[in-house]
Amino acid sequence: MTKLLVVYYSAYGHVYEMALAAARGAGKLAGCEARVVRIPELESENNRTPYLDKRKKQEESALSGKFRTVGRFAKYEASKEAQLPIPFATNDDLRWADGIVWGFPTYFGSMPAQVKLFLEFASELCADGSLEGKPAGLITSAGSIHTGHEANLLTSMVPLFHFGMIMVGLPYSENPEYLTADAIGCSPYGASTLAGPDSSNAPDERELVMAGRLGLRVAQVAEALRNNGFRAGK
Repeated sequence: MTKLLVVYYSAYGHVYEMALAAARGAGKLAGCEARVVRIPELESENNRTPYLDKRKKQEESALSGKFRTVGRFAKYEASKEAQLPIPFATNDDLRWADGIVWGFPTYFGSMPAQVKLFLEFASELCADGSLEGKPAGLITSAGSIHTGHEANLLTSMVPLFHFGMIMVGLPYSENPEYLTADAIGCSPYGASTLAGPDSSNAPDERELVMAGRLGLRVAQVAEALRNNGFRAGK
């Protein structure tokens, strides 16, 4: 049995939906077990930007008005509630997996602090080689097509290379949906969804389809490696 882990962090629910789509895609591989786990939020509300937004009395500028930093707090709360049934990710989950899909939003063109902290606490897996040779794919979200989703996907590969993971992307031939002038996410580097500046968009069906293909592709690579005698991890 091939074991595919989808580990994600999602503040407003967009990456959560994409993560579920990736798990459904992996489930199309016969005999694949897909597990979805989440990276926890920072403990203190003082360290969570949605709570900083909530405390503001009014929008402070034309730019913050576009992002609706105050108004979107309700979406953050609803998303947090919806994700409660998803268990927190552990290092043992990472050891369990034959392949891993990582999902998280784009903050200033890179991964959120929550994800970086999670990786730092997984450093023992870097030291003992537990993730070496395991295939990995990436999912992200961004406010618009111009706000860094490709930069995030590319730079987030760097720490995963330190863990020894093998990166899996979304090739053109299998994903004609992103060969378009339409404002949708996804690229050769991974799956992505455009949440809108105020986080009000839902993932486009094409984005969900491509996230599913990524989950399936990572599972297929993991299975192929196992079937050819390649032993991932140590």
